[in-house]
Amino acid sequence: MKIVVYRLIHLSLVLLLMVGGVAHSANAPLRMRHAMVVSQETIASQVGADIMKAGGNAMDGAIATAFALAVTHPSAGNIGGGGFLLYRPAQGEPVVYDFRETAPQASRPDMWLVDGKYDAQRHHFSHLSVGVPGTVAGLHLAWREHGKLPWAQLLAPAIRLASQGFIVSDELSTSLHEGMRRMQKYPAANVQFSNNGKPFEQGERLVQKDLATTLKLISRSGPDGFYKGRTAQLIVKEIQSGGGVLSLKDLADYRPVVRAPLRGTYRGYEVLTVPPPSSAAAVIEMLNMFEGYDVGSMGFGTTATLHLMTEGMRRVFADRAHYLGDPGFNPDMPMQRLLSKEYAASLRTTINLKSASPSSPDSFDWPEESPQTTHLSVVDSARNAVSLTYTLESAYGSGIVAPGTGFLLNNEMGDFNAQPGLTNDQGLIGTSPNLAEPGKRMLSSMSPTILTKDSRLFMVTGSPGGRTIINTVTQTILNVVDHNMNAQAAVDAGRIHHQWLPDTVYAEKFGFSEDSLSGLRSLGHQIAMRESFGAAQVVVVNQKDGMLEGGADRRDADSTVAGF
Repeated sequence: MKIVVYRLIHLSLVLLLMVGGVAHSANAPLRMRHAMVVSQETIASQVGADIMKAGGNAMDGAIATAFALAVTHPSAGNIGGGGFLLYRPAQGEPVVYDFRETAPQASRPDMWLVDGKYDAQRHHFSHLSVGVPGTVAGLHLAWREHGKLPWAQLLAPAIRLASQGFIVSDELSTSLHEGMRRMQKYPAANVQFSNNGKPFEQGERLVQKDLATTLKLISRSGPDGFYKGRTAQLIVKEIQSGGGVLSLKDLADYRPVVRAPLRGTYRGYEVLTVPPPSSAAAVIEMLNMFEGYDVGSMGFGTTATLHLMTEGMRRVFADRAHYLGDPGFNPDMPMQRLLSKEYAASLRTTINLKSASPSSPDSFDWPEESPQTTHLSVVDSARNAVSLTYTLESAYGSGIVAPGTGFLLNNEMGDFNAQPGLTNDQGLIGTSPNLAEPGKRMLSSMSPTILTKDSRLFMVTGSPGGRTIINTVTQTILNVVDHNMNAQAAVDAGRIHHQWLPDTVYAEKFGFSEDSLSGLRSLGHQIAMRESFGAAQVVVVNQKDGMLEGGADRRDADSTVAGF
């Protein structure tokens, strides 16, 4: 069987793609019979497809893709960050692997203060902003429990890409030009991601020998090749030389957590997503609210639909701020109530379909959350499925590369609240569920999600985008279930975002008619235009013929569907 890789180019006009001799319009899904990977980078998608063609399952394909992204998509692909993996086997129970970063043991809620005043730079872009990485441990545990091929085989493509290099795309070149502004103050990062001091240009070859060395250690020794020995010592030496507090014990003690997925239903579909410290509960809560309305008849992109979506978003983001955090430190989160149909019904009574609700700043709590994350969706021939979202937090994370390691360290500590009781004109309040504490996992918006229908796989979805992730994932589901869109059309469709505060509806340029937006304004909404939100990667199983249909987000030029 031949592996086919499609790199989708974003065009505003109708594009015809010749696939197997059949013309496809720009928003037709790419179809595969056996297996599919949809990710944010062309080479990595092909790596995952190759692994499955070689006999691997969806878990093998996802792990190989994730390690390849650590080489080819360095702004968010990583081994120095963390995330969540949702696995839904064709037979057996679904499971979540939580490999979110944790706070070092020396962390404390007021660690971002300088002379008694909050310092945002210290919080987000210093050696103190680095949390204990979780990616390597999380992917290894997921492989150990559900992988099929040898661990070393899954890392071999990433090692080859790092040691031999790969050709830089236009998208990566543009990203590196922007990222080097912050990375250039760190010598090891500057050496790795510049070509003799200048950012790499399209068509040049990026070789990462130090990263290859680190990946080889992980290949041979598993997590011990990262959390102990040479790599761990180099990480800690760099962090502590810059005033950070991460220690060898923090690294050696890191453990991913196996969790049961959250479960909901929407119009007869089962919805599986990840529990706290992710805030993906908001996806189920929002769908529960929308279930009380005939969203399909309201129409995509109409004033009525956009108003309803905004009001739903407003309410779930308020609940996110008030209640969610690391369950190990917040055992009393009212999850059963938040996910119940009864609670959704009570929220619907507060929605006026003819007028915008106000957003109150009382008890508001938003730490900074970068949109620079990456997502991949994988399905194999047996219809095992993986939805995986992971991140460094900001683009290129902290910008710090420990000399000799070859990989970027995260700045995920910035996802904790700034300080107890801190209030400013951006609405930051240091509420306790998400304050920094030793060993605590910071709240995240990452929302990898899977839908089933009649116990069969139906849809795999997820996206990067910081807090916009929750709304992007929900909109891909609405587009498929309510608006009868295929996978690619669901990804291409315009998006909106509201996060309770600021009280603004953000809408993608050219995503909606001016009539719809004018109608939204007439209901009392403030609207701001944005270029785009997220980079959703979606697989839908066609319920008639069983074919896999992929939607890669053309908002990111390198997003790709690969499979066979």
